[in-house]
Amino acid sequence: MRTTIRLVRGSLSLVIGLMAGAAAAGPLDVPGADKALPCSACHGLGGQSPSTTMPIIAGIAPWYFKKAVEDYAAGRRPSPEMEPYAKYVREAGVDDIAAYFASQSRQPTAVPVDGAAVARGRAASQQCVVCHGASGRGDPTKSIPDLRGQAPGYLRNQILLFKTDRRSPGDPTVKALKELMKSIPDDAIADLAAYYSSLR
Repeated sequence: MRTTIRLVRGSLSLVIGLMAGAAAAGPLDVPGADKALPCSACHGLGGQSPSTTMPIIAGIAPWYFKKAVEDYAAGRRPSPEMEPYAKYVREAGVDDIAAYFASQSRQPTAVPVDGAAVARGRAASQQCVVCHGASGRGDPTKSIPDLRGQAPGYLRNQILLFKTDRRSPGDPTVKALKELMKSIPDDAIADLAAYYSSLR
């Protein structure tokens, strides 16, 4: 009888211990999370940026993340802020960090947008549909990213960087995009950003 009680107690202790371990598991227990932690300073925990100017990288496609890191690290996408972090990511293990962010559930930005700006942006977006599709999902087979739910300030800044050839200067893969951006009136840029930010 005492042996049975000891076995039951031992089994209960084991179950309670396992349950406590499972309950204690947090976002940093996911593979790659420890390496990705420095990124949270700007991009938010798990890549879910609360900022209007920093992109959400939770759920980001690994191919896009790795290209961005390589371009920043090599100076092909000039950014004094991002270059040292990109070099860190490359050294720490870009595949692990890309896989970590890809595994995170992406939530649309909580930054509000003006309804009238969204309506104007929808009307102005027809030229963008050719690449990004009617829903803004993009096309990974053509290296075109998903724009839906990104922060409006980030989208606006990227459009301006493309338009003025300050993002990826000299990159032939985005030459046509930059020519298109030049045709967008400056006063329509914020509207386009609001529209794509509003998409879910």
